[in-house]
Amino acid sequence: MTASMSLVDLRSDTVTRPTEGMRAAMARAEVGDDVYGEDPTINALQAEVAAQFGHEAALFTPTGSMANVLAVRSLVGVGAEVLCESSAHIARAELGAHAAYTGLTMRTWTGRPVELSAIEAMFAPDMGPFFVRTAAISVENTHNFRGGAVAPLADLHSVRAFADASGAGVHVDGARIWNAHAATGTALEDYGTVADVLAVCLSKGLGAPVGSLVVGSTETIAEARVWRKRMGGGMRQVGILAAAGLYALDHHIERLADDHAHAKLLAEACGVDPAGVDTNIVVVDVPDAPAVVAAARESDVLVSAVGPRVLRIVTHLDVSQAQTEAAASVLVKVLASTLPTTGGS
Repeated sequence: MTASMSLVDLRSDTVTRPTEGMRAAMARAEVGDDVYGEDPTINALQAEVAAQFGHEAALFTPTGSMANVLAVRSLVGVGAEVLCESSAHIARAELGAHAAYTGLTMRTWTGRPVELSAIEAMFAPDMGPFFVRTAAISVENTHNFRGGAVAPLADLHSVRAFADASGAGVHVDGARIWNAHAATGTALEDYGTVADVLAVCLSKGLGAPVGSLVVGSTETIAEARVWRKRMGGGMRQVGILAAAGLYALDHHIERLADDHAHAKLLAEACGVDPAGVDTNIVVVDVPDAPAVVAAARESDVLVSAVGPRVLRIVTHLDVSQAQTEAAASVLVKVLASTLPTTGGS
């Protein structure tokens, strides 16, 4: 890599480092043993997040994948199924953890991130010993592999109504739900009313170093606490991490709008219509994604290949306006240089 500009890491919003203010909050955090329920800072974080979404309780987990596994298993037991979109994170990027821990199955639709007609067509009630029963519907908001797309609230309400009429639960993978809130102005409590259980993440757009939470009823969270310990996720003086989350909730939600603006700038540089970029993720179709990744790296810009011909570019709080503009300039040149040439006579 060259030394012409500082490194701009656009691989994911998980690469952020704690700000000085966040580090100070972590250093002075009051702590206790969370396995005994005695860490006051983690208890405060859990209460705050539960209240934001209008639910009774929440449980801190070290990873988003663990939060999703705990959340989905609260609705879907052994041999039952959850329906989700085909590129949903729970289906594509959690290493089969749901089947491994819970013994559930998944069926997926291909279409819009929230596609009620597909859900209605796929839904299987209890039809006896020959068919898998649909126990829950999972929707992702924002949708990672669909370019950070925001699920419209009306679509989410339609899923909630169908689930209520059909006796199914609703799981919301809200790893970037604060991005959806910042982009649309939709109240977090409105998103919370859609879900029986949510999984939300602090270590993406909000910039905390570690942590997600399961959000749901008191009974759901009590059971999730048992399963978290069973999975090796019982932590001790975790208030140090909780302090980072509380700081993020106080200081890093409104500034998500900056990330969204930066994403539109990068989209335009890559030939993607900025109007189709809802939040902080840009998906770019290219002839050879690994080649683009390698060429951009040579100019100190890091992007990800999420398929042989698909790039993902993610903005976050560690990328300034100036760095965004510099990265855009690099990507324009890289994309032009990696396009296939056609010969003529």
